[in-house]
Amino acid sequence: MADIYTTIIDMMKNTFKLLSAAAILAAAVSCASIEKMAKMAENVKVTCEPGVLEAVNGSIDAVVSVTYPEGYFNPKAYLEVTPVLVYDGGEAQMKPFTYQGEKVKDNYKAVSSKGQTVSERVHFDFVDGMEFARLELRGLAYKGTREVALPVKKVADGTNTTYMLVKRSGNVSFKKDAYQDVIPGSTEGQIKYLVNSADVRNSELKGKSVKDFLSAIDKINADERTRITGTEILAYASPEGPEGKNNELADKRSTSANKAWKELTKKIDIESPAIQSLGEDWEGFQKLVKESDIEDKELILRVLSMYSDPAVRESEIRNMSQVFTALKGEVLPELRRARLIANVEYQNYTSDELLKLLEDNADVLDEEALLRTATLVKDNDQKEDIYKRAVKKYGSDRAQYNLAALYLNENKVSKAEEALAKLNSADPDVLNAKGVVALRNNDYATAANYFRNAGNADAKKNLGIVEILTGQYEHAAETLADVDGCCHNTVLAYILTNQLGKAANAVHCNDPKVKYLKAIIAARTGDAAGVKENLNAIKVQSLLDRAAKDIEFAGYEW
Repeated sequence: MADIYTTIIDMMKNTFKLLSAAAILAAAVSCASIEKMAKMAENVKVTCEPGVLEAVNGSIDAVVSVTYPEGYFNPKAYLEVTPVLVYDGGEAQMKPFTYQGEKVKDNYKAVSSKGQTVSERVHFDFVDGMEFARLELRGLAYKGTREVALPVKKVADGTNTTYMLVKRSGNVSFKKDAYQDVIPGSTEGQIKYLVNSADVRNSELKGKSVKDFLSAIDKINADERTRITGTEILAYASPEGPEGKNNELADKRSTSANKAWKELTKKIDIESPAIQSLGEDWEGFQKLVKESDIEDKELILRVLSMYSDPAVRESEIRNMSQVFTALKGEVLPELRRARLIANVEYQNYTSDELLKLLEDNADVLDEEALLRTATLVKDNDQKEDIYKRAVKKYGSDRAQYNLAALYLNENKVSKAEEALAKLNSADPDVLNAKGVVALRNNDYATAANYFRNAGNADAKKNLGIVEILTGQYEHAAETLADVDGCCHNTVLAYILTNQLGKAANAVHCNDPKVKYLKAIIAARTGDAAGVKENLNAIKVQSLLDRAAKDIEFAGYEW
């Protein structure tokens, strides 16, 4: 019996030893399993889309896919994967992605031990220095209290920031003045005739109209700023009676008026007039009727609009006997005439004179003269004073708008906003300027809305800027395709949509930034010589410093 007990005890001891060894072995296997994940890390495959990181709308976004091979992921382990963007000046870390083995009872994404690919979106807010960056994954495997750091996996190099080359300040044009360097005008006198007569009466030659005309000629000739550019005699007949007879009468009046002209001007230095016989004066008739107090003038005007034939017009008007009687007394005598006309040009203040008047006697400058003078001065403070003067003295909306445009050119955005708020109108220029304010404040949605509502050439250029800044590259290329004077951003939009042929053809300017864009076109088309030529032609240090780090030129020497 004792032997049996001894045997049982020995068997139990052996079993205990076996169980202990199994437990120790299991523990060892358990510990080795997460270490194995670290050792097998080289078998883990990582891909990134896009392959080269790209900044869009102030962000770096990508999709990272990790393929874990069969037998890699321990069924009872956890794995934390932290995307990290390492850049010149620091690093940015995302919140880790946590995965669990298939036997773990938790709420993380499970990864099968038979092998599996997991994909995650990564996002980083762009900061200066990220132009030269490296995206990597840092892993930490753990089980219970045991944890093991995995080797760092590099995902992608570089950050393409080409869109940041956009000229983004926005286009604002000043409203133009209506100042006339030469002001056209005319002065005239009239010779009136009796009904059915072409004789010039002596009373007409000595009348007020002719005297005033001759006096005006004398003043024009005495004024060094004014000159006569041509003279005319226009002869008419009143629209009554047969049209043919009236045309003949107008011819005779042109002849007699010319004879009178020669007599009146024989002591005046003035050229001979161009003579026209214009027949029945229906245009003058209509004008005088409109200006008259004739009771049925609306009826007369309606007849004129209904009939174009002179005979029918006269017949219809004569049928209104009372009306025709009024016309014979008030209107028709005024149309039996010859007009003596001198066409005149007045030389307005020159640029030098405007600047001198601004200093010596600015009160004589009207609204248009002030607006023109503002374009002549170079000092912005002086421009501001001129616009404020025009606003105060003439309530000039154009000056108020130009004041806002001036502030935007100086990047005084809040002052521009205040100036625009004082305008009652909201024409396309004003809407565009408000859009530029929003653009400068990085409110792209509001800016785009203003630009679409404005719809003018500046607004179209500016909408293209917003579309580039917000990553709508295809829209930007379409928006800027036919816009004049937008070389840089149009070329850039074509580059961003990889329409390199169109980008090259759109180059119509040659400033340093456009040379930089030409270098990018060359790099993307494999033209090493073009890269070198264009970058070496740039003498702007900030652009050269950028090029040294630009992923666009990776692999090129210059």
